[in-house]
Amino acid sequence: MIRVRRSEARGHFDFGWLDTHHTFSFGEYYDAQHMGFRHLRVINEDRVQPGEGFPTHGHRDMEILTWILAGALEHRDSLGSGSAILPGDMQRMSAGRGVTHSEFNPSAREPVHLLQIWILPERSGLDPSYEQRTFAEEELAGRLRLLASRDARQGSVRIHQDAELLAGRFEAGQRFAHALKPDRHAWVQVARGGIRLAGEPLSAGDGAALSGESAVEAEATQDCEVLVFDLS
Repeated sequence: MIRVRRSEARGHFDFGWLDTHHTFSFGEYYDAQHMGFRHLRVINEDRVQPGEGFPTHGHRDMEILTWILAGALEHRDSLGSGSAILPGDMQRMSAGRGVTHSEFNPSAREPVHLLQIWILPERSGLDPSYEQRTFAEEELAGRLRLLASRDARQGSVRIHQDAELLAGRFEAGQRFAHALKPDRHAWVQVARGGIRLAGEPLSAGDGAALSGESAVEAEATQDCEVLVFDLS
């Protein structure tokens, strides 16, 4: 079974400094029919204007992943971590018992375009921690590359949940597939471009939930970037 979540159906707010779309309920956007999918709780597509950002704020008991599509984001947190996150960088912050952080666009001219993803952890009260890994362009070209997993295999960042995040960049006409084990589910999110998934056209911002399927199989209808979540 495949259920499509169209881009235009997402929650949307434009605060001037921040233009944001929420695939699932978040902040001021509430939709009882879209509270997440399995352990996947948040996919926010954010565009932050130059010199703007999120001042210091707190989180707890959440696995937070940040994936940059264009531009750069500066991160600082109460763990002492500080870094610039660029396209190809996967950042993971386990909020655990509690952490505060800030995120800003350091550019004076260019907006930053990113996806922020929240995954529910396997248990509450974990030690907060931070990790960042860079994936080269060739690792993502024409294939799905594992970015985050429970066991940190293949150089992926470690998340504290039975879930995996893969991403790939494909040229129009390329096909890709990801096998699903029995009782696994998938969420497919198109970050840019377009694909055809089980005969269904999906464009940038569209997502789809898959349950009872043996694989995610798709074809790029345009040059695209796609995220695939493999969920228990």
